[in-house]
Amino acid sequence: MTRVNLLLLGVLVACALSLVTSRHQARRLYVELERERAQARRFDVEYGQLSLEQSTWAMPARVEKIARESLRMQLPAASRVQVVESPETAISATAGANAVAQATGAGASR
Repeated sequence: MTRVNLLLLGVLVACALSLVTSRHQARRLYVELERERAQARRFDVEYGQLSLEQSTWAMPARVEKIARESLRMQLPAASRVQVVESPETAISATAGANAVAQATGAGASR
């Protein structure tokens, strides 16, 4: 009978140690999780600040002002401006016009 009691005492001590170890690990992991959540919140705040800064630096008026003042750039005269379309744009525009013509019945007279 004493052997059974000693065996049960050993099992009880092992279970108690296992419980203490698992609780300690759970608390440690929870603290680590909270630390990572706080870091994620800091990153979100920093991302928002950087996005705002980027939009401020990239404002067209600011870019134009720097181009005029620092780089001495100016808009070309209207007579010097030429619009060039890429081949893909021209093909898609032609295909779109043909589709509209066919839908309206104008393509049937061809």
